[in-house]
Amino acid sequence: MPGTDRLVSFGDAEALAHGRHGDPFAVLGPHRAKGGAIIRAIQPQARRVSVLVAAGEVDMKRVHDDGLFAVRLAKAEPYRLVVEHHDGQVFEIDDPYRFPPLLGDLDVHLLAEGTHLRTFEKLGAHLRRVDGIDGVHFAVWAPNAERVSVVGDFNGWDGRRHPMRRRHDAGVWEIFIPGLGHGAVYKFEIMGRGGIVLPLKADPYGHFAEVPPKTASVVWEMADRDWRDAEWMAGQKGRNDRHSPISIYEVHLGSWRRVPEDGNRPLSYLELADQLAAHVAEMGFTHVEFLPVHEHPFGGSWGYQPVGLFAPTSRYGTPEEFRTLVERLHQHGIGVIVDWVAGHFPSDPHGLSWFDGTHLYEHEDPRLGIHRDWNTLIYNYGRNEVMNYLYANALYWLEQFHVDGLRVDAVASMLYLDYSRNHGEWLPNRHGGNENLEAIDFLRRMNQVVYGEHPGAMTIAEESTAWPMVSRPVHLGGLGFGFKWNMGWMHDTLHYFSKDPIHRRYHHDDLTFAQLYAYQENFVLPLSHDEVVHGKGSIFGRMPGDSWQRFANLRAYYGFMWTQPGKKLLFMGQEFAQEREWNEDASLDWHLLNDARHEGVRRLVRDLNRLYRAEPALHQLDNDPNGFAWIDCNDRDNSVLSWLRRGLDPEDVMVMVGHYTPMVRDGYRVGVPGQGFYREALNTDSEWYGGSNVHNGGGVWAEEVAWHGLPWSIMLRLPPLATCVFKRER
Repeated sequence: MPGTDRLVSFGDAEALAHGRHGDPFAVLGPHRAKGGAIIRAIQPQARRVSVLVAAGEVDMKRVHDDGLFAVRLAKAEPYRLVVEHHDGQVFEIDDPYRFPPLLGDLDVHLLAEGTHLRTFEKLGAHLRRVDGIDGVHFAVWAPNAERVSVVGDFNGWDGRRHPMRRRHDAGVWEIFIPGLGHGAVYKFEIMGRGGIVLPLKADPYGHFAEVPPKTASVVWEMADRDWRDAEWMAGQKGRNDRHSPISIYEVHLGSWRRVPEDGNRPLSYLELADQLAAHVAEMGFTHVEFLPVHEHPFGGSWGYQPVGLFAPTSRYGTPEEFRTLVERLHQHGIGVIVDWVAGHFPSDPHGLSWFDGTHLYEHEDPRLGIHRDWNTLIYNYGRNEVMNYLYANALYWLEQFHVDGLRVDAVASMLYLDYSRNHGEWLPNRHGGNENLEAIDFLRRMNQVVYGEHPGAMTIAEESTAWPMVSRPVHLGGLGFGFKWNMGWMHDTLHYFSKDPIHRRYHHDDLTFAQLYAYQENFVLPLSHDEVVHGKGSIFGRMPGDSWQRFANLRAYYGFMWTQPGKKLLFMGQEFAQEREWNEDASLDWHLLNDARHEGVRRLVRDLNRLYRAEPALHQLDNDPNGFAWIDCNDRDNSVLSWLRRGLDPEDVMVMVGHYTPMVRDGYRVGVPGQGFYREALNTDSEWYGGSNVHNGGGVWAEEVAWHGLPWSIMLRLPPLATCVFKRER
């Protein structure tokens, strides 16, 4: 501590009093001086301040009218501050400015290098005990700020009270505030270049936040948890790989089910832990996928415009309660995937935008930094600290919440510099192309980090173009994702099933085209939330015909989907034929299950999941061409398709026949690969599901009649608007 004979210089006093000092620890707290030590404290709300030392209480001198106090002591020794407010209240506190920096040199080095994979352990707000004193350590990255302070209820939201120490090597500011604890509400007050005080900022690494529309961060240290999902985690890799059955139930937590007798509020994390887990287990889904649970200011964004990437939204409870939800799902044998938004963030003033008075997280040039469609900002993937922030966030959800996977939203918008931009609105890369080379590097590295640290996890890309090798390993030139949504399959098949059956012969290729590229990626077949919003109606609502035909068409579509190659995803409500378009502010229409037709669809989805999971031929080679073959894909005049599925054991054979007109076809012959009895394992026209119950008596024996290029065949009665599944019995 440098020596000085003056209590404080005029310049330092003015800068501290007016919240402009960029190095408060150089002035405040204890400092050696000639003949002893000088202690300085900034307490704008105080009438009197004294220091409490071993010999007793020593008054401090007010050296600036705006609340700067100082005192000279004969020696440097431990002390506390006694602060008397103007209303007469007296507080004894520990001085934040007597504590040393808590970020170690290695942490600072790794933060500056952008290689600290668990920045969430160092940045943000963390409960600490220093020299036997409990408090909160705050740290935030703001390299271009002139001053950063922590503000909150505890200091009257006064940025002069707790200005932070700058660690110049990393552009990080930190302070330990003794006496603060769990639940303290706070933000960062940042002074940018030129002395401009920015809107108060929420903590980018905050673990919890106030319930929207409030926007402050909340000190929330999650204790080590005695997790009760060890069995699930031990077998995680086997449940999440491409040879396993993966059938995903996509959920928006706020509208899955509501409580009308309590103001129509959404269920809490704890209520969902009981009700959602029971429903998903009963329905036979293997995984749930949550629309983003990051904290987000606008509910209508469904979480896709997040501000707090490290904070599960407080709308439904605490981070510990979200952990309980994940744990309960695991205990029911259900994996958990969360939508992860690394492509953009909103421009809300309390968020990341213009964070330290510069374009810190986002690109400065709007041709690189703004999504016009969503009025959001694009991360600067060329900045190490920004990529580090995102890598660490991916690990945070896997490690702190035991989630099994990340579904990365809007990957196409990240890959292309000209995504949704007109000529002149984008900048080419260094080679003159439209590929975002920095985003590509980020995605590859992100996948390497995730799979390197957690081999049992999965990543899924929502990528809507023909970008090659999205789900192929990085060392082979791919992006490194485990799976990719097959948006083309979704578009084509919905287009087909929305047509009146009389016209389907002209759209037959909509059901077969996907096989031309089905094994270029590890595909998930998605009927997601995107297909039931913005005027599209529900999946059921797109089915043609009278009421009976609409239900039959939907059942036939689901039968086709569950027996085609690829993992499955269905958005909530579609499992019981929700009739209206999804509304994020209302519950699903659970009352529809009182109608036998809707209950029939629910039973069908449950049985399709059970069949898909039980039969290796329906899932083991979902992403392998050896697991599928058309028997006949050319009978467009009758709107009939037939196909085979096989497992790793080539003798494990399933035969599917889809008939998509509303009439019964008797005596329809289908080729099969071998002799034996072909048991009718599932028929979407069963009366159990609300159908007309046209069936094949439980199954048929193969005849030694060559058909469709196969040596044996079966003679079938095809039900109307139905998909039938036959299992070859050995």
